[in-house]
Amino acid sequence: MSQAALRFPSESTTSTAREVLASALRKADPVGARAVEQETNWRRHYLAHYVRAVEAGIGDAAAARQIAHDGLQAAQEQMLFGDVPLPQAIDSAALAQMLKTHTVTGTAEPETELSVPYRGERLRGEALDAQLVDWCERGIVTSSCVDAIRTVMANPDWLRLEGDTVVVLGAGAEMGPLRALQRWGAETVAIDLPRADVQERLVEQAAEGAGVTHLPARIVTKASADTGADLLVDLPAVAEWLDHLPGRLVLGNYCYADGATHVLVSMAADALAEHLLRERPDTGLSFLATPTDVYVVDGEDIVNAETKYRRRSLTAAARTPLRVVSGGRLLQRQYPPGAVIGTCDALVPQQGPNYALAKRLQRWRATDAIASGARVSLNVAPATRTRSVVKNKALAAAYAGAHRFGVEVFDPATSNVLMAALLVHDLRAGQAPSDEPWQDEHRGAAHGGLWTAAYHPRSALGLAAVIGIGALRG
Repeated sequence: MSQAALRFPSESTTSTAREVLASALRKADPVGARAVEQETNWRRHYLAHYVRAVEAGIGDAAAARQIAHDGLQAAQEQMLFGDVPLPQAIDSAALAQMLKTHTVTGTAEPETELSVPYRGERLRGEALDAQLVDWCERGIVTSSCVDAIRTVMANPDWLRLEGDTVVVLGAGAEMGPLRALQRWGAETVAIDLPRADVQERLVEQAAEGAGVTHLPARIVTKASADTGADLLVDLPAVAEWLDHLPGRLVLGNYCYADGATHVLVSMAADALAEHLLRERPDTGLSFLATPTDVYVVDGEDIVNAETKYRRRSLTAAARTPLRVVSGGRLLQRQYPPGAVIGTCDALVPQQGPNYALAKRLQRWRATDAIASGARVSLNVAPATRTRSVVKNKALAAAYAGAHRFGVEVFDPATSNVLMAALLVHDLRAGQAPSDEPWQDEHRGAAHGGLWTAAYHPRSALGLAAVIGIGALRG
């Protein structure tokens, strides 16, 4: 008898994605919903529909929250665990094998000062503050991101997150906060695949840290490791196990997978979030939003982009002939002249529609949870040279040439510490929700320069790749 697992209702991931997005828009934007339903070439044209799903909520907080809530509900209703609807499966003890807890106590002393690795140095104090100012002046991070990091620097006792237990789904992810939290002495839960190489690394890392780390362990196992859990097959077991962990939980989704599996693991994490918010209402949620999505931006970012557009440079001198040759596709102005509010559409076709859906589901969950009063940390992370990105040759080349367009691509070591510090801030600073969901996403963003670039990101992507290919070969 085969083991039950999380799955799509059919072999077509496209039909699932279209139904989810159409359902998200149906009440708030019926015309947009019909456009999704009538789309005949989803893989080519899905980008425009994801843009519309953001634009439909600008200036209308109720509509933005409706889109998030309805999209999540549709996604939950679409998914099956074996032959059981996902919302029912996660609460079914009959589907869960028992998990026990394996605890590792770190042997190091906790770090008592925030420091961020950057280009071969460890920045702290005045040096870190100077780098924050530089990033902000160049439009790499928002001013609210600088304020948040400075607040954590001024409150180093926050780093231990005393009283919280951070559950890290995708514990081995390059962009995850686990290693930083362990160095700071926080209590964490590390959940990743039950593979010997993954689990050995997690246990060793936990022992080298300064905190306490809990891992799920199987009572009976045929896997290559005694610890670990696969969310796609162990979801009910993980839910039952987390129900009984002591303390106040913060569930962080840092999972990544290729293709349609990314949607499945995102849905598994989302089902866990909904379950824990119902069973343990004091649970917090944490996400990293990808910079390659659609976001609403306002005055500060738009002014910065306009300044870069007017500045004389090689690309400024060449943009008119390039536009003519390309039929207007290259080097398009990012925001209309005089705009006060706009959208940065940085969706990347090479990442595909499954990636877009997986990351949008996380943003929707953050919006829905904030509306219900939950503690939520969602921060836009900068473009980062992770293994999953650089293995795509086109993206690797574009990243290598991105600096010519004012975009800074970060190393994983820098990004994960910076984003972990923002998580600490969000869990401790006690900031009230913004008037509109897009403002919550804007606050604390470290977008890497995509929001303040002179040109629409996709209209410069090809040129960045051409420049980057030369840099990579050199």
